[in-house]
Amino acid sequence: MRIQLLGYLFLFSFGSYLYRVSSQPEHASFPPRGWNSYDSFCWIVSEADFLQSAEIISQRLKPYGYEYAVVDYLWYRRNVPGAYPDSLGFDVIDEWGRMVPDPDRWPSSKDGKGFTKVAKAVHSMGLKFGIHVMRGLSRQAYDANTPILDTTTGRAYKESGRQWRAKDIGIQERACAWMPHGFMSVNTKLGAGRAFLRSLYEQYAEWGVDFVKHDCVFGDDLDLDEITFVSEVLQKLDRPILYSLSPGTSATPTMAKDISGLVNMYRVTGDDWDTWGDVAAHFDVSRDFAAANKIGAKGLLGRSWPDLDMLPLGRLTDPGSNRGPYRMTNLDLDEQKTQMTLWAMARSPLMFGGDVRKLDETTYSLITNPVVLEINSFSSNNMEFPYVTGTRGSSTHRTMAHSQRSRRCLKEVGASHTQFLDLTSCNHPKVNGWSIEALDQDLDQICWKGNVQSHEPLCLYKRKPLLSSDERLIYNQGKLNLLARDGMEFCLDASPRQRRTSKELKSGSFSPCRSDANQMWELNNNGSLVSNYSGLCATMNSIDANAGNSGVRSWIATGRKGEIYVALFNLNSEKTVISAKISDMSKALPGRNLNWTSCHGGEVWSKKDFGDIKDLISVEVEVHGCALFVLDCP
Repeated sequence: MRIQLLGYLFLFSFGSYLYRVSSQPEHASFPPRGWNSYDSFCWIVSEADFLQSAEIISQRLKPYGYEYAVVDYLWYRRNVPGAYPDSLGFDVIDEWGRMVPDPDRWPSSKDGKGFTKVAKAVHSMGLKFGIHVMRGLSRQAYDANTPILDTTTGRAYKESGRQWRAKDIGIQERACAWMPHGFMSVNTKLGAGRAFLRSLYEQYAEWGVDFVKHDCVFGDDLDLDEITFVSEVLQKLDRPILYSLSPGTSATPTMAKDISGLVNMYRVTGDDWDTWGDVAAHFDVSRDFAAANKIGAKGLLGRSWPDLDMLPLGRLTDPGSNRGPYRMTNLDLDEQKTQMTLWAMARSPLMFGGDVRKLDETTYSLITNPVVLEINSFSSNNMEFPYVTGTRGSSTHRTMAHSQRSRRCLKEVGASHTQFLDLTSCNHPKVNGWSIEALDQDLDQICWKGNVQSHEPLCLYKRKPLLSSDERLIYNQGKLNLLARDGMEFCLDASPRQRRTSKELKSGSFSPCRSDANQMWELNNNGSLVSNYSGLCATMNSIDANAGNSGVRSWIATGRKGEIYVALFNLNSEKTVISAKISDMSKALPGRNLNWTSCHGGEVWSKKDFGDIKDLISVEVEVHGCALFVLDCP
């Protein structure tokens, strides 16, 4: 009964809360919630598909706070043979080098209308409209050397007696790492560079955009200058626009100190897809950002939220597929509940990615669970709770019906299953663990010797890269490929051309050897192995997201009425009994003395009333599943 009452309380409170904040200027008072087209349509979503999806969101999800409908990337790219995420020459740009919607997919954009009619339609449904944008300037505009719009005059930007153009502001050597043929940074120290960025975001406001997802400026591709200036522009607009950063690979709480006050949400992981490895990889990340007090910190004209990425639930397409939705999520129901629970307890923005036109009742009940949404919107003191124990049950393992990837990874080439190759800042003290071992006069290995503990050292075979031109010979001088095994033709990637899931980013992928920069490495005298592609250094970490050897994790939070939320997660591949003492919760909740206290509790997902719990919560949790308790403790 307590859980049911909490659900009704959420629906009533959230509606009245939206009414209150609608008249207030504060941005993102609670974690933003909505739908994004990427997981369902990749980049080929059309106006008809999008508006049909928005109508369903308005009818079925808006009552639960899902208020944003967001068009993801490449809405300006023509869907014709030869066009793909990193292709060049297929984009629709205006005379000022700004991206405009592809009129074949977005017919209402013709005659310079942009997204005006789409935004108006979305607003008429009671929703807010969002778009994905890339960093800086497109290479297509750079190659065309388009003039720059001065929005203060409505004419071409002039300074120092001359007209400025795209090639004056584009920084070719700072191309987007995962879309190098697509976009590059602009020089924000130049008045012309600032004028170009200003013209972009003022145009978005004119179209009626409420939400901007700004890609390739954070994490590995950090561009603090562009983030800072865009934030300044958004502060001055008459129209409020929520500011989101993506993708966020290699993001750290230290890095977030520089940007969290400038934005409203920011991705802290790579692309999250429907694999258990992706879900498990979020436990350490969410713990670290919570411990750094980044949940709901001061942001652009309001608050900011670490973003664990979209929810790949329901009916999806495959990453990089242009064929549209065709399969259900690979996560089983227990894994889906774990993802929803962690996202809620960490107060991540909730951006549903599934095809809402095919929204099944199981997925619908999952993403609209009132208690979970109550926690996501209104809980406080959210943090990982380490005082739990796990006792594994029977050794009944289950097989997972995840699709098999053709790429090789470290686990397949003899590395310990508890180690993975990670990329991090070269200033990190733990990156200097690589050394050369000569096997004979013609063959060397580069081996990781740092904190190997009981694991066998990981060794990779060194080979000079194949060169196809004098230019590459100069560019790649001193660089090398790293082979999985001697004589094989698979080399270690730093980052492939397409977006990678967080699982792939943390497993170290091997691909057929090429002379591309993403397979170039350099071993420095200090023992650091540097990626020529990203400038990051390779290091070895544990592949397990498990806590100790028990494979269990837990989070705790406080509700608005003083209730305590406790989430218990089983990361093991077998059922596990997870236990937590009521008295230990005082260690995580300042001012609460729970010694010798009994709490009345119920579990959300099973809807089971556990009655009075005197000393210990103890429950058997399914493989990769969770238990979410609501406790009333006097």
